[in-house]
Amino acid sequence: MSKFSIEKNSEGESLVLNFSGSVDEDASFSDVEWAGFKKVIFDLDKVSAINSCGIREWIKWLKTAPEGVQIVYKNCPKVIVDQINMVAGFLPPSAEVESFYVPYYSDASGAEKMVLFKRGVEFNEGSVNAPETYTDPESGEEMEMDVIEAKYFKFLKKG
Repeated sequence: MSKFSIEKNSEGESLVLNFSGSVDEDASFSDVEWAGFKKVIFDLDKVSAINSCGIREWIKWLKTAPEGVQIVYKNCPKVIVDQINMVAGFLPPSAEVESFYVPYYSDASGAEKMVLFKRGVEFNEGSVNAPETYTDPESGEEMEMDVIEAKYFKFLKKG
């Protein structure tokens, strides 16, 4: 597993946290300062794995966020979407998902592709406009969605 790290960048009143590696028992969030920011964006694009210890630490850390801070999840890989759907508190009620990846698969070649779904394009709160098939721009190959929609998009229907 790859070592966990957080790269911090401030953009005005927003803090962008770029997470990478495996969120596990060694993951530490202690050097993240929430204070002074109105919005905190979690860019989860490079998160490779998460285990139960990592989930526990994540939820504990989220509880330290000051009231009124807007939390945005961005570029969520499948491992994060799975946790959002299964673990209460992994995505706080006030947080929003800006974008997440959906796996597509080709029966013909066995190729897999992660396709980024963006708020306002492929989904909105409570609804998803997921294309059943996706044409890979590199290979020209047609691929099918490789998830059970009712389960994978469950987090969009909350509330």
